[in-house]
Amino acid sequence: MTEQTRRYFGTDGIRGRVGDGPINPDFVLKLGWAIGRVFAKEGHSKVLIGKDTRISGYMFESALQAGLSAAGVDVYLLGPMPTPAIAYLTRTFHAQAGIVISASHNPYHDNGIKFFSGEGTKLPEKIELEIEAMMDKPLVTVESAKLGKAHRVADAAGRYIEFCKSTVDSKIDLAGLKIVVDCANGATYHIAPDVFRELGADVVVMGAEPDGLNINQNCGSTEPRLLQAAVLENQADLGLALDGDGDRIIMVDHRGELVDGDEILFIIARAQKNAGHGQSAIVGTQMSNLGLEQALDKLGMQLHRAKVGDRYVMEMMRQQGGLVGGEASGHIICLDKTSTGDGIVAALQVLAEVQSSGHSLHELRSAVTKYPQTLVNVRINKMVEFRSNPAIANAVKAVEAELGDEGRVLLRPSGTEPVIRVMVEGKDATLTNQLANQLAETIKTLLDA
Repeated sequence: MTEQTRRYFGTDGIRGRVGDGPINPDFVLKLGWAIGRVFAKEGHSKVLIGKDTRISGYMFESALQAGLSAAGVDVYLLGPMPTPAIAYLTRTFHAQAGIVISASHNPYHDNGIKFFSGEGTKLPEKIELEIEAMMDKPLVTVESAKLGKAHRVADAAGRYIEFCKSTVDSKIDLAGLKIVVDCANGATYHIAPDVFRELGADVVVMGAEPDGLNINQNCGSTEPRLLQAAVLENQADLGLALDGDGDRIIMVDHRGELVDGDEILFIIARAQKNAGHGQSAIVGTQMSNLGLEQALDKLGMQLHRAKVGDRYVMEMMRQQGGLVGGEASGHIICLDKTSTGDGIVAALQVLAEVQSSGHSLHELRSAVTKYPQTLVNVRINKMVEFRSNPAIANAVKAVEAELGDEGRVLLRPSGTEPVIRVMVEGKDATLTNQLANQLAETIKTLLDA
């Protein structure tokens, strides 16, 4: 399914501002029914629903439940749960699908609906197309005797906590580690602190008082400044910042320095290699830092670059047979542990390596020497195909020639607006910044002419 054939689905479900189409109760009710009709073709079905902590989750949970019931599908309500927990529970409940009500790292006034298959993976595009086609049909309620029933899963959090702990060796004891955990006032608020405490860590908790409006507000993986300060203030060994739905992780070392997804990916990949069960194929994205690629190369491992987005990372992991992949933003996928990006699981793999190696997080991340990256958004009058423009190609070649083997250039279009994202990476920050802005001006001049 190409972007042009999608009316509702993006690369990660359906997302928007609450109250605006399609993120309104009428649409979500019909969406629940459409999903139910598609999955009810296989006979009696059950679907799990979980959500993050934003206030609109109550409304959309009820709308989805009503739509699914009208289609004759049983609903299992998980309450506030991280996105990866819903993927895991969908598998263990042998459900036909899992639904997540979340807008991830966005502010509270946005929300979204995303889906997992019965295997805990993103829905196949074929199923998304079927759901979109069903949205065009009139909503017809099944006869009363066949209406779906609703069940609340009281022990969902406990099940997922035990699963997270099972992803590291039972001998791993985090005693002696002082950790600051920022839950982003999101879906991990009642889970992440318990996972790390039960494994023995001394946990200082932040961002675990959700009120429906404060999700991701000055906290979490997209706003880690307060976490950096808290690590220093508490003289902690490290800090962990999750995002609102718990599928991203950014870390902070004992110096208060950020450790991003590229560095986390490297630490996990190297640990697996040292343990004798790593894979040579590691999957990042077009935005993954050149320093990560070089650090992996020294270990005899190859970085494969997917398009930006965890869906594309997962696709390439399957193609290359890789077990570890992720993005600098903190989406880390450990396919030998679970079926999707999971912030808590990724953090546990790093903590296990800290304990078993005897090295601090700062020491573990030091093998990656990151290159300065400058990203400039070029807004143009209208989006046009720029990749085949010879003048732009020549401008890119000129920048690449100046960078030589110690840098790279990436141009990619925004998927939602007439913007071209220009990224230049190189060893010298001043030169990198200068070349990025120079290239951006050239592109704007050429395309707006």
